[in-house]
Amino acid sequence: MGDTRRDPFVRHWRVYLNSQSAESHQNEATVVESIALKTADAIASALLTRIQAGEFSGGRLPSERALSEAFSTTRITLREALGKLEAQGMIYRELRRGWFIAPPRLIYNPLHHSHFHAMAMEQGRQATTEVIAAEQVAAHDSVATALRLAPGSAVYCIRRLRRIDGRAVLYVEHYLNPRFFPGLLDEDLTRSLTDLYDQRYGIRYGGARFTILPGPLPEVAAPTLNVAPGSPGLLITRINRNQQKEVIDCDCEYWRYDALCVDVEA
Repeated sequence: MGDTRRDPFVRHWRVYLNSQSAESHQNEATVVESIALKTADAIASALLTRIQAGEFSGGRLPSERALSEAFSTTRITLREALGKLEAQGMIYRELRRGWFIAPPRLIYNPLHHSHFHAMAMEQGRQATTEVIAAEQVAAHDSVATALRLAPGSAVYCIRRLRRIDGRAVLYVEHYLNPRFFPGLLDEDLTRSLTDLYDQRYGIRYGGARFTILPGPLPEVAAPTLNVAPGSPGLLITRINRNQQKEVIDCDCEYWRYDALCVDVEA
């Protein structure tokens, strides 16, 4: 952008404004404010104020085109502003659907022996689970190592999509040692596996190992979460043991990064 101080039109315009009445000074302030609102930071701040005031009660922001026109700015500048709010966890984007106001993050404490549905209910949220696939497969090396089995051993693989208040937030792959869970694939797998283990097989968790890493969401997970592959996410891997400290299953969880808060008090 050029130096407006060297622009004769701008200089003459300012001289003219300075020569006018108090009403003209007010108009100048409006012009300056309009120019300021074209910056990404100012637009982000203005949008945040409107969000906090409850202006978008439906939870969905206007289209990018409508917002660009409202702020008299370019689509590029607007997207920069939206990106700032997204980075703060104030809004989130879904492919082909637009921008939405982000709900509170789900609080997740790995030390609590709870399950997804119970965790959501305790926080006043509604959880649902969709089974994408459930089948017996040959364990690849990393799964076999986690389950302490030989590579290629038969394991159960359950892939599920989990939602909070209707929003897809978690894609998870469960790998189970069939020796502990005969006939499990015939059960209702939309329910909590923790409850199913206990009620159907008398198995409870006796220990677990967690690994939590930020990273890009892979192609297998991203579309189910309504984001582009490579979008930021949280990967949580968990290896579970039963009461006898035997490894019984492992989970690979892919979370939307803006949906979860890991909170641990030791």
